[in-house]
Amino acid sequence: MANTYTQLYIQFVFAVQNRVSLIQPVWKDELFKYITGIVQNNSHKLIAINGMPNHIHVFIGYKPHQLIPDLLQDIKGSSSKWINKKGVVKGKFNWQEGYGAFSYSHSHIDRVVNYILNQEQHHKKKSFKEEYQELLDKFEIDYDGRYLLKDIK
Repeated sequence: MANTYTQLYIQFVFAVQNRVSLIQPVWKDELFKYITGIVQNNSHKLIAINGMPNHIHVFIGYKPHQLIPDLLQDIKGSSSKWINKKGVVKGKFNWQEGYGAFSYSHSHIDRVVNYILNQEQHHKKKSFKEEYQELLDKFEIDYDGRYLLKDIK
């Protein structure tokens, strides 16, 4: 749309189905490059991507020409198909239903990028469930604890 100017930064967080640690170091960078391509092909700007074996964080400069659920459906659906086609996991790979989406101002970009790129350090101190609940609480997002991530036993 002509004369439309935006500055929107969104961090997406989503997990492997059942939070199983399936994302392996040997192919995670290739997965992140694939997801970067999806983001860019949808005309958004990838700022940072990283994660752990059971979840990932994707931080983008978001262009409002596309609905967030449509973008996430493309990222999660296409990357699941890519993982399954590559045959890098036993059985079928799926992302869990749902995601977190958190917006930031321009002045927070460096802090968010640092946080995402240092996921391994953060998760030495807290679980993904603790991290996710902290994000929901920080952004004052109401949630039903029955639908939050369940610990794997």
